[in-house]
Amino acid sequence: MKHEEANKEIGGRGAEGQRGRGAEKQRGKRVGGNSKIKNVQFPVPNPQPLVASARSPVPNLDDWLEIGKIVSPQGLSGELRVYPVSDFPERFEVPGKRWLLRLDGTEPQPIELLTGRYISNKNLYVIKLAGVENCDQAEALRGCKLMVPASDRPQLSEDEYHVLDLIGLEVFMQASGELVGTVVDIIPAGNDLLEVKLHESFATDKKQKTVLIPFVEAIAPVVDLKSNRIEITPPPGLLEINN
Repeated sequence: MKHEEANKEIGGRGAEGQRGRGAEKQRGKRVGGNSKIKNVQFPVPNPQPLVASARSPVPNLDDWLEIGKIVSPQGLSGELRVYPVSDFPERFEVPGKRWLLRLDGTEPQPIELLTGRYISNKNLYVIKLAGVENCDQAEALRGCKLMVPASDRPQLSEDEYHVLDLIGLEVFMQASGELVGTVVDIIPAGNDLLEVKLHESFATDKKQKTVLIPFVEAIAPVVDLKSNRIEITPPPGLLEINN
């Protein structure tokens, strides 16, 4: 699953599963049981406090996508460790312009990415930004976010879906047409999972509020965005597995 969520390009399974797949390719083609979701960048409503403090300005991020967060310096030469929230390795490995949102900033500022490499066992990228030459300068960026413009949104291939396009879709049993519930979240796993809030008429156990459904061809063969529906053919017991 590749995504870049609302103000985030969320890496559904982290960056580890992306290696060697090339730019803009998704893990989620409907092939061999793989998931069909592409976690791609898409602007999402950004929660904001009711009252903006003068000390804590509220960023206006409607036009931006978060691709990663700086978590610490790497060594003494100004390199930075970045936790990715994007499934696109080129965001961190291909030199060029990125944007930095500082902790006290309201607008991302342009900055140049010089180099980047992936640390597979830590699910982190180590990057070098122009003008960051030592550990102290790197430390000052701890917690800052890397951004790209929302317009920089990859094109989807056939059977690839933006995460936000799936949130809110109604899920139906293909055989009976019975309403199962509504997609409320996407959970990264071996295969991406649809978290579905069960409709009250469908839930046999009133204590069970949601169910996780693998988003794979065999179980979710029909995704109709225009009709706001997903049709599923779950194996016996799947919808009760979370009881």
